[in-house]
Amino acid sequence: MELEDKVAVVTGAASGIGRAMARRFADAGARGVIVSDVDAVGAKAVAAEIEARRPGVAVAIACDVSVAAEIANLIALAEAAFGPIDLFCANAGIGGGEELGSSDELWDLAFDVNVRSHITAARLLVPGWVDRGGGYFLSTASAAGLLTMIGSAAYTVTKHAAVAFAEWLSITYGDQGVRVSCLCPMGVRTKMLEDGMDLPGNAGVGLRITAGSGPVLEPEQVADAVVEGLADERFLILPHPELHDLVQRKVADRDAWIAGMRRLQAKIAATVTQ
Repeated sequence: MELEDKVAVVTGAASGIGRAMARRFADAGARGVIVSDVDAVGAKAVAAEIEARRPGVAVAIACDVSVAAEIANLIALAEAAFGPIDLFCANAGIGGGEELGSSDELWDLAFDVNVRSHITAARLLVPGWVDRGGGYFLSTASAAGLLTMIGSAAYTVTKHAAVAFAEWLSITYGDQGVRVSCLCPMGVRTKMLEDGMDLPGNAGVGLRITAGSGPVLEPEQVADAVVEGLADERFLILPHPELHDLVQRKVADRDAWIAGMRRLQAKIAATVTQ
């Protein structure tokens, strides 16, 4: 997909990767960019940044993606502003859920934001895309959705589910004009990463490992990778190329990979308790 004259919706766009994608899409010539976030003030600020460069291109719409009715409202308002949506970026996400014993409420919220919001958006958009003969769904998952993040149960499980849903969507509707990409970055300089690394003890272990496993990219670098991946219509968009090799090792010998992750976890636990 080339972004020239396209209409794109980006959730979780008040900061981080979402903000960078919204700005990058506008720079690439998108006709309309919907900047959506539960943080309404932040979304308006990002839309204003875009409008300052390209007036009439950006609209901010507040949306809590954990609520299906708000996603429906987001899509309706986006279409009222710019017409049919060409690209929907299910980018909003949350972390948390470090332990098996995390509350049901936390697990439910992680599923609602990281997975069910993608399903809801696809339900609303895909039938129209099939009728039109085209549309693009971009799922922001994570390296944790291809590997596993030590110490982050709910995040890892829901990001695996996001990857699986994107795969299913592409297999099921790819021959009907619906294109799907799944963005899986490792460490990116976002508020989620920086806040998580500061958490004490086991709570921040997963993000500290992520930050130490490869270069920490700027959100703008990820947005550039997204634009390239959309142009190539690649399913997996990996801003960190080294992730490909890590996934290959896991697939080649899963038992050895799990044993290695256990050793890493034990080493970290020993360090934390010292």
